[in-house]
Order: sequence, then C-alpha cells, then structure tokens
Amino acid sequence: MEVMTDKQFDKIFQMFEMILDGCKDLDDAKRKVKELRDDKKEKAE
Repeated sequence: MEVMTDKQFDKIFQMFEMILDGCKDLDDAKRKVKELRDDKKEKAE
C-alpha cells in the first residue's frame, strides 16, 4: 500500500481548490474533473 505524504495531500487539495474556483455549480465542477481525468488517461496510454 502506498502512503500519501502531507505535502502530496495538500497539493491535491490545492488543485481541487483551483478547479472549483472557476466553477459556477456542482455539475460544472464534475465536468472539469472528468475532463482532467480523461485527459490524464489518454496521455498514459
């Protein structure tokens, strides 16, 4: 099992905060997160 450091944990929440700042509602936030995840998956393949 991989352990996340406090610094990694903080970095993830900083990214969420940046994403949510530009969102007008929950659906917009979900869409942006999904786009980022899909983009990351495409680059990994």
